[in-house]
Amino acid sequence: MRSKFRGWLVVLFCAFGIILPADAQYPTRPVRLILPFPPGGGTDTLGRILGPRMAQGLGQQVVVENRPGGGANIGAEIAAKSPPDGYTMFMATTAHSVSATLYTKLGYNLVKDFAPVVLLASTPNLVVVHPSVPVKSIKELIAFAKARPGQLDYASSGSGSQPHLAGELFNSMAGTKMHHIPYKGGGPAVVALVAGEAAVGFATAPSVVHHVQSGRLRGLAITSLQRSPLLPDLPTVDETDLPGYEAGPWYGFLVPTGTPREAITRLNAESLKAMTFPDVKERMAATGLTPLGSTPDEFGALVRSEVQKWGKVVKATGMRVD
Repeated sequence: MRSKFRGWLVVLFCAFGIILPADAQYPTRPVRLILPFPPGGGTDTLGRILGPRMAQGLGQQVVVENRPGGGANIGAEIAAKSPPDGYTMFMATTAHSVSATLYTKLGYNLVKDFAPVVLLASTPNLVVVHPSVPVKSIKELIAFAKARPGQLDYASSGSGSQPHLAGELFNSMAGTKMHHIPYKGGGPAVVALVAGEAAVGFATAPSVVHHVQSGRLRGLAITSLQRSPLLPDLPTVDETDLPGYEAGPWYGFLVPTGTPREAITRLNAESLKAMTFPDVKERMAATGLTPLGSTPDEFGALVRSEVQKWGKVVKATGMRVD
């Protein structure tokens, strides 16, 4: 009799398992975190800071997977087409809100194919030059570039990336004609800058701050409207010779549309929790990342507004990528 009773219990639990608490079932295996840039850039830095702490809270490993290329769109497409089961996260950046209108053909739709999880952080860009470039301020850079139209190269993490648009915005406001060289991610772009392959960069703070501090690159200004506590002596572009200039990326987690709400809620909670640990705060601050945090709905509203904002910039510059 007891054997039959236990058998019926198994059947009942299988039949009605959907009413069990979601967090008792999820996650039961490692969670994949797709980063759309190669190692060495701001996205990679943040992902590898948060991943281990999130893994502790989830009770499962967070496996970081770099899938660079295509202006950060290859990784985005892979993530968008992954099963919506809570086991694939994707770190989006400002670059993806730019791509929404910059590219005539994309294999995904940022708003329709993803569900928002959390806004993680933001960081300014740093305007940097190779030490061989004889300029020490934005004013000197503008004069140097104007004297050499089309001859001064600036590096970015790819066509349509946020650093690319930061450079084009600079050209537009300063009246310069610096030549854009796209690389396959922030890491390769920084390597090129340090090697002297490119003269100027509008790079994310996490990817270049250590090179500026060591003297391998010269920092000229910061692209936010406020100075950074990381480099308090570095002026903003706005307070130098280009009033109103502002540029800087944000970072956030998305999951494929259709992912269970319970999984999104859990990932949001563990992301926010991870950013409260002192070591995470210290490592983020040391690389120029400002922790933010949000609800899924708040982040979704930001993504939609950013697509509209950068769409206007893309239209004004006339840039399009096939």
